[in-house]
Amino acid sequence: MQNIRNIAIIAHVDHGKTTLVDKMLLAGHLFRANQEKGTLILDNNDLERERGITILSKNVSINYKDVKINIIDTPGHSDFGGEVERVLNMADGCLLLVDAFEGPMPQTRFVLQKALEIGLKPIVVINKVDKPNCRPEEVRDMIWELMYNLSATDDQLNFPTIYGSAKNGWMNTDWRKPTDNIIPLLDSILENIPAPTQLEGTPQMLITSLDFSSYTGRIAVGRVHRGTLREGMDITLVKRDGTKQKSKIKELHVFEGMGRARKSEVSSGDICALVGIDGFEIGDTVCDFENPEALPPITIDEPTMSMLFAINDSPFYGQDGKFVTSRHIQDRLNKELEKNLALRVKSGEVEGKWIVSGRGVLHLSVLVETMRREGYELQVGQPQVIYKEIDGVKCEPVEELTINVSEEYSSKIIDMVTRRKGNLLMMTNQGERVNLEFEIPSRGIIGLRTNVLTASAGEAVMAHRYKEYQPYKGEINRRLNGSLVALEGGTAFAYAIDKLQDRGRFFIFPQEEVYGGQVVGEHNKDNDLVVNVTKSKKLTNMRASGADDKARLIPPVQFSLEEALEYIKEDEYVEVTPKHMRMRKIILDELERKRAGR
Repeated sequence: MQNIRNIAIIAHVDHGKTTLVDKMLLAGHLFRANQEKGTLILDNNDLERERGITILSKNVSINYKDVKINIIDTPGHSDFGGEVERVLNMADGCLLLVDAFEGPMPQTRFVLQKALEIGLKPIVVINKVDKPNCRPEEVRDMIWELMYNLSATDDQLNFPTIYGSAKNGWMNTDWRKPTDNIIPLLDSILENIPAPTQLEGTPQMLITSLDFSSYTGRIAVGRVHRGTLREGMDITLVKRDGTKQKSKIKELHVFEGMGRARKSEVSSGDICALVGIDGFEIGDTVCDFENPEALPPITIDEPTMSMLFAINDSPFYGQDGKFVTSRHIQDRLNKELEKNLALRVKSGEVEGKWIVSGRGVLHLSVLVETMRREGYELQVGQPQVIYKEIDGVKCEPVEELTINVSEEYSSKIIDMVTRRKGNLLMMTNQGERVNLEFEIPSRGIIGLRTNVLTASAGEAVMAHRYKEYQPYKGEINRRLNGSLVALEGGTAFAYAIDKLQDRGRFFIFPQEEVYGGQVVGEHNKDNDLVVNVTKSKKLTNMRASGADDKARLIPPVQFSLEEALEYIKEDEYVEVTPKHMRMRKIILDELERKRAGR
């Protein structure tokens, strides 16, 4: 039997979690050619690299002093809560990684709460102690207080603390004494994290995540709870709804380093991947063939936001994308449901429309962005929160919002949040900056980030997490300005845009192709204005009395996908194709729009 430790790594976005795991892989002598280039090994999908966030949990392992340490990297965003909950089921302990300057953030709290509930033993790692004005001692006290508030047990509160800098590759028990390696951290893992208990009896394994290979199809990943699984063994698969189905394990793999190695048998406590089982879903249990006993399935938090997905029916459809029909999009959404546990898809009343629900705008926009990169074209409506009736009262999701901002902008920010039915709970000063804590309906957060950044000259740091359902808070005014809508299709000319600049700000570049009904800018007033941006200058043989003025254009506003989704109104869509992202009115024709408006 091999000596094993299973640990999950918990941290807020950008506190250096993935960098630390990469350094641990190096300490386990898994040198890689790409290590010289300084690229991260773990965040290997393009989206994760661009945004610098972890979206999918990953499994790797290292060997240290003849002990196998399975490391599970978890996402830090509460939008990917579905990922987090499954992953923690595989671990016996966790590393809580916190920035020595920022301290514990709202999203650290989200994952930590889940870990403490399951009963994992934490080791606290205070990272980035080489930063100026860091405050490691204060941060340690803040973590203790946070764990106490999350009702941790005495054993969990008695946590060991390691300080260091993952980027510079050192860790120590004293932050004033830098070393040249991360061995103190690895020693602490062996001392403090318990080895998994060996349970004898009929085999049981809960499937907590899945992998895919084009050769063997879907692969089930999980931790063997008790007994031993062998290659070629007949098993019973117990589904989440209690139905049973017979199957056979063709191959068994365990995680070694960055890859997988084939094994003939795996005993309880280790994390493994099973090839050859058909028709499984996450949360199913692999049990004994003759006496199946299921483990309790994973519970996942309910979705709080929904968006309308529709096939692209704009005049430019099919120009960039490979997959444009409703069948393509339906198949892709079904495929996503298999591994994205917190997602729900419901077919709309009209053919070619779906209501997709998830944990937040980020969760849903990552799906849209992934589909766009795979060559899909689709249209997405404004994000809507999901209301519930509780004891006959209409309730809506409420979030905890923290904004860290310079003192001079704090009054502006408070005003902005309270207008959106936000409630200021706490205000703490940190030097020249202020930490504001609010309770705000999820509806109020949609579109807030852009406004907060504008009001604070790009300085504010904003984070939020879902808290609970509370009674409906009343109407919220979102975007006050109307849209500038193109009158007809064609090429946009600088001459036309120049003449319209006093009417608002534009989202398009000159020489861009537009169609009638496309939103090309934001109007200064609160009503929509139809403009003609395809008007060119008439050339005559008359001399102009003065030299022609050159068109001086203000650069157009460029939106990211999330910003566009939060920006649009109820009667608008975001059209997403592999090469373009446009905003448009749902009803393109101006007369039809006026009729519908009446």
